[in-house]
Amino acid sequence: MCSENKESIMLINCDMGESFGPWEMGQDELIMPYIDMANIACGMHASDPNVIKKTVQLANKHNVQIGAHPGYADLQGFGRRHITMSSEELESLFIYQLGALQGICISENTEIRYVKPHGALYNDMMSSDTIFKTLLTALSKYNATLPLMIMAVPDKQHYIDMADRHGIQLIFEAFIDRSYQKDGRLTPRSAPNSIHETVDAVLGQVESLVKQQRVISVCGEPVLINADTLCIHGDGHLALEIAKNLRQRL
Repeated sequence: MCSENKESIMLINCDMGESFGPWEMGQDELIMPYIDMANIACGMHASDPNVIKKTVQLANKHNVQIGAHPGYADLQGFGRRHITMSSEELESLFIYQLGALQGICISENTEIRYVKPHGALYNDMMSSDTIFKTLLTALSKYNATLPLMIMAVPDKQHYIDMADRHGIQLIFEAFIDRSYQKDGRLTPRSAPNSIHETVDAVLGQVESLVKQQRVISVCGEPVLINADTLCIHGDGHLALEIAKNLRQRL
């Protein structure tokens, strides 16, 4: 899905709908007008049926594409803890979440446009071919026309080849508020300097990604990152300011 002209088609995606009951996460109502793609939590790592419905309605209001954001069943850990599951169990959990979000989308006269796993499931997908293949199999059974969003890494042909075998299209994303290691993977959240703490730092990484298709790693080395979309973490304290600045630039 990558294109030669990055500046003209780069889209902004953001994790949304991660509140639960009266507890609020992020600033969805303020951020939604500035993004193109909303990764909506499906009730396992965050959210509940009412939050999902309100987030779908908000995305519709601002003409934002809806993406499913399934994760491990881990409300306490916000889906950031690895859970060992069999391929059969993971496939069922994945499809269950897509169906839940799609049901609400149908009731609101809209639909899921793509899928992006969340947190630990996302990281596991990128580090384990077995888990990646399990998600591809699940998606091909559910709806093979839905693209799967994954990290834009230097060795992405490996993932393209696997996805092609399942008839699944990939969308490649880059992270603008997280730092990278020299292998093109994100710096673990447990490590120092894993998150950019200023808007200037984030916008500097955006400019490098859009104009040069690269980032500067925490080691100071350039790493090629060719992406279709840029991700903002909606729970970040700078998310709204970043979204506003990013929309003006893109």
